[in-house]
Amino acid sequence: MGGLIPESFIEELLGRIDIVELIEPRVHLKKAGREYQACCPFHDEKTPSFTVSPQKQFYHCFGCGAHGSAIGFMMNYEGLEFVDAVEELARHAGLKVPREGTDKPRPSAGLFELMESAALWYQGQLRESAEAIAYLKKRGLSGEISKEFGIGFAPAGWDNLLKQLGGDAQREELLTRAGMLSQGNSGSYDKFRHRIMFPIHDRRGRVIGFGGRALEDDGPKYLNSPETELFHKGRELYGLYLARKSQAKLDRIIVVEGYMDVVALAQFGFRNCVATLGTATTGDQAELLFRAADEVVFCFDGDRAGRKAAWRALEAALPRLRDGRQARFLFLPDGEDPDSMVRKDGAGAFSDRLDQAQPLSGFFFDHFTADNDLSS
Repeated sequence: MGGLIPESFIEELLGRIDIVELIEPRVHLKKAGREYQACCPFHDEKTPSFTVSPQKQFYHCFGCGAHGSAIGFMMNYEGLEFVDAVEELARHAGLKVPREGTDKPRPSAGLFELMESAALWYQGQLRESAEAIAYLKKRGLSGEISKEFGIGFAPAGWDNLLKQLGGDAQREELLTRAGMLSQGNSGSYDKFRHRIMFPIHDRRGRVIGFGGRALEDDGPKYLNSPETELFHKGRELYGLYLARKSQAKLDRIIVVEGYMDVVALAQFGFRNCVATLGTATTGDQAELLFRAADEVVFCFDGDRAGRKAAWRALEAALPRLRDGRQARFLFLPDGEDPDSMVRKDGAGAFSDRLDQAQPLSGFFFDHFTADNDLSS
């Protein structure tokens, strides 16, 4: 996305940012001589070993070894990529990030504005649709949780969104670039029709895509936004932004397969859930998960497809394991998913299942020894 950020701008940005002012709203700092101290936000400890130096403009933890500049802190604490961290700090400092050495245009700010407008329009359509509201109630979702996740509704019809947000050739071109339109013999038409809409956010909370759940069996049950300059499904996780927003440093993060599972578990108090957007877990997603929490529990169906998905998750997670990181696997009974399990057994029983999830090593050896007689 875009060109290289000049090194001179990085230096200027770090010179504009006071690392103490950046960290203090997020971590309770206490003055200790010429430096500041706190309990480290990156690992559990009772005695403060996390220091912030206003003179040197860096942080360091003598317990876990975490250290770096303001950019590094934003990457580790907020779970941002380098470019996102730089852009967030630049916004805070009132600077515009320059780019050099590229022919590729950066995503237009107009695309983000358009996606936000689409999300708000879908939410308005949900409030107007008795059919969509009845469906969500039938699935047991409250109005409060639906509002928090920004759930909306794309009404039936071929050009509702196009009429609402199109208007001219330039706007229609933006809708196409954002993946909101499809092309047919008669021209452009709405990609999402007669579906419950789940907005997908990037790590900064911007809407970059949608997942749509059909209300009738007139097409695929779930339809995701296509790959666009904003949305790359192998590098995003549904629900991660809201999970991080609920708690900056999560002790555990739960990976499930569907949008509805994430929302249902959040309604029952499990605010640390994400979904992989219908793809096998990728290396990029595994890295995001371990940046958000030291323990990742992959929760899948116990059937053949679920175990295959779990093995792909293991392959993605294994190279990223290091001291302090742990991956576990929870396989649900046949015919059950997290949504149905938490409603049937309650939050307490589901929490117990999570605590008893199988360690990665156990799943690893079970996989290779299932078809072999180890007593021979």
